[in-house]
Amino acid sequence: MTQPRQFVIEADGGSRGNPGPAGYGAVVIDPVTGETLAEAAEYIGVATNNVAEYKGLIAGLKAAKALVPDASADGAVQVRVRMDSKLVVEQMSGRWKIKHPDMKPLAAEAARILPASAVTYEWIPREKNKHADRLANEAMDAGKRGKQWEPSASTAALDTPRPSTTADLPPVSGPPGDAAAGAAKARAALASRPAAASPAAPQVGWGAAPDLGAPATFVLLRHGETALTPEKRFSGSGGSDPELSAAGRHQAERIAQSLAARGTIEEIVSSPLRRCRETAAAVAARLGLEVRIEDGLRETDFGAWEGLTFAEVRERHGSDLDAWLASAKVAPTGDGESFAEVTRRVSAARDRLTTRYAGRTVLLVTHVTPIKTLIRLALGAPPEAMFRMELSAASVSAVAYYADGNASVRLLNDTSHLR
Repeated sequence: MTQPRQFVIEADGGSRGNPGPAGYGAVVIDPVTGETLAEAAEYIGVATNNVAEYKGLIAGLKAAKALVPDASADGAVQVRVRMDSKLVVEQMSGRWKIKHPDMKPLAAEAARILPASAVTYEWIPREKNKHADRLANEAMDAGKRGKQWEPSASTAALDTPRPSTTADLPPVSGPPGDAAAGAAKARAALASRPAAASPAAPQVGWGAAPDLGAPATFVLLRHGETALTPEKRFSGSGGSDPELSAAGRHQAERIAQSLAARGTIEEIVSSPLRRCRETAAAVAARLGLEVRIEDGLRETDFGAWEGLTFAEVRERHGSDLDAWLASAKVAPTGDGESFAEVTRRVSAARDRLTTRYAGRTVLLVTHVTPIKTLIRLALGAPPEAMFRMELSAASVSAVAYYADGNASVRLLNDTSHLR
């Protein structure tokens, strides 16, 4: 039986501005010898990082297919794709849904190039994807000069040093070949290759991936107090929609003063509920900004529990409360909204806002449950983590969302501006 041709594809893409001038790079590698079999790179005009990354993947898959005449046949080729974009890897592996309309056709195009059984995906750190990253940057540099990328001997010498052992390139999944012959071929290829300079030490921290661009940073402000807040009564989107109390209006002014002093807020988005709109208006007046309303940021509908204290709910609806505390899928008494439903709503709002405000710092004026949900999701914490976070009235939290799909929690329940 003929063994499948095996390849490793490393691909990358980036934009200088997100969106901004963008390009991609891809390289096809022999997994046994580490030899570069094909390169591809292109300046694609103004686009986002994610679009450029997908186009790099597509170029790499097409380059691998071109090396095998019958690549579309089952068992003809086996490919391992290695990228430092967790978004692309997880979406193409089927573990993450593809929500953005720009990504769906690109993912579909990538999936059609080779049989699904022939391709696997692996995330690798940034420092292990330098070859494709260099190609992408060369393409963007060429585009800046009004030209398209062309391979050249001078830039080929700048490749990331080849692995000192073929163990650095993980084996491609598929039927095993002749291991002894493969090892001998690898040793011969490595012996004939000139020694390469040692690579620079990898960078650590958020500065290690400048091509990700500035994140969408959400400053999460819980609204000021209402008459229900000091008594810790359930106050969601299905109740009386209370206004700020005198204490709440004072808190709103204090946070407005603090945010004005920081000078970092570029946009303001608010829940449609009155207490949030009043808090947001106080900040907007101080900063000279408009307030946009996002319905996805509204508080949970607590059904029949609206306006009650926890003790009153325990007394009147004890079994329902126990079930609610035990499962995020259980809704409050009286056709309320479960935490699972809130999570879907808030996640959809988050995705809309991160797309709209990429690279900007935005104040989201919202409620306890949406803020806890955003923090929980950013941390990858389970639903029960919702009950282990404290959020005071008029407190500030913050999460940064990067172009590769990762998030960084920067702040939780800061009330220093109230002291």
